[in-house]
Amino acid sequence: MAFTAQDVKNLRETTGCGMMDCKKALAEADGDIDKAVEWLREKGLAAAQKKAGRIAAEGMAYAYVCPECGVGSIVEVNAESDFVAKNDLFVEYVKNVAKVVAKDAPADLDALFACKYPGSEKTVLEEQNDKVLVIGENIKVRRFARYDKGVSVAYVHMGGRIAVLMNLEVGAGFEKSAEVEELGKDLAMQVAALNPQFLDKSEVSEEFIENEKRVRLAQAKEDPKNATKPDAIIEKIVMGGLAKYYKEICLMQQPFVKDDKVSVEDHVAAVAKQLGTTIKVNCYTRFEKGEGIEKRQDDLAEEVAKLIK
Repeated sequence: MAFTAQDVKNLRETTGCGMMDCKKALAEADGDIDKAVEWLREKGLAAAQKKAGRIAAEGMAYAYVCPECGVGSIVEVNAESDFVAKNDLFVEYVKNVAKVVAKDAPADLDALFACKYPGSEKTVLEEQNDKVLVIGENIKVRRFARYDKGVSVAYVHMGGRIAVLMNLEVGAGFEKSAEVEELGKDLAMQVAALNPQFLDKSEVSEEFIENEKRVRLAQAKEDPKNATKPDAIIEKIVMGGLAKYYKEICLMQQPFVKDDKVSVEDHVAAVAKQLGTTIKVNCYTRFEKGEGIEKRQDDLAEEVAKLIK
């Protein structure tokens, strides 16, 4: 029985196996989908589909800047255990995915998975499925970002626990300046450590500030120390606290980590003045591995009980 490209696609979606494996399975099964699935299971290839349902909250965040074109990319790829996150095959896969993002500019995860994997005829998705089978754990590209303008600087903290991609706009002729590179690295390290919510206070919405003001006013009025103070005085105290709050949540207003006597904004201006050029912090992306993913809590006693039933 002959099979079509649609049959290959359907089998691939059903099993999560690579396209070439699906074609071979259909050929072996004479076009019968059910037999092709059995063939893949017998070969151990369809195991990747089962692993795909398991929680992957560990892994690695990685930032990369192409040395030739200067395009920057940042990715988060998850695995089930910290042990696998340190596996050389896994680390290689993460780094190559970042290179694909920089080179091919995929619009979303589906487009990324359809891109060719470096040094292979396989797609990124097919390579991922192969890695799942070899490593034995679920692996999943979770998110990515890419900057193709300005000067991008990559920073990876603690072997991939946190990654930051910083993007600067600098005057012509200073794109490859060592001082600009150092500035970008320092700012990326600050973002990794302090995790500011905003780049600059100008980005903070009125709604955000009003909500924070409302919460702080309620807290202040509940404080016994303020029981005899007029509302106008309490509000003045709260507004003073909000002014300081910008220094916590906005990168440009934060004290610079290497010299807390100056703000990040002032430090950037000082570096620009020293070089005789202009420098603007355009944006940044910070990924922390497993951020927001509910991790599985294994109960050893329960697992043992299941085994002896």
